[in-house]
Amino acid sequence: MEDLKKLADLLFEGALLKRIQRTGYSYLGTGGESVAAHSFGVALCAWFLGRYLSLKGKALDLEKVLKMAVLHDFVEARTGDFNAVNKLYDTADEEKALKDAFQNTPLEEEVTSLWKEYRKLETLESKVVHDADVLDLIIQLKEQKDLNNPYAEKWIDYAMPRLITEEGKALAQAILERDWCAWWYEFLVEKNSVNEG
Repeated sequence: MEDLKKLADLLFEGALLKRIQRTGYSYLGTGGESVAAHSFGVALCAWFLGRYLSLKGKALDLEKVLKMAVLHDFVEARTGDFNAVNKLYDTADEEKALKDAFQNTPLEEEVTSLWKEYRKLETLESKVVHDADVLDLIIQLKEQKDLNNPYAEKWIDYAMPRLITEEGKALAQAILERDWCAWWYEFLVEKNSVNEG
């Protein structure tokens, strides 16, 4: 029963990420999202990118990729979100925050191992999650660019060189070549032309 109480506490801690806003958007001037929304985007990007890599014959553990993606910013419930400017002046003991959160739970060893692997960026799984983190940002920036934020392009230029995998770079290029609303607009145009014909 004590394990379930601790897991319940972790779920409340994770839910807090829905209310913690990512701080970088104040520098961009438009847009915004919670840490939880970003983590969802990273998990989605990681799954799609990981699956794409596996279809190209690269061996990776997709379950590990998804767990790593979900957890990559979990510590921000305790540390807050430090943007690039904040990191010039402030630091957080993320490892301690993670240890304190998961201490004495059945997840402690697995979560610590996944987090350390992600931070080292030595495995394909960690590189996929890293690229997914950058890709989720690029998606948000492309939307802001398409909505006429003149600074979004500068941020995209800053983000692109951070990608590690060739597949991540190719996916980023595909993102940049699409209009942010093409997925639904082109679908409706096609549906309407079929219905009219």
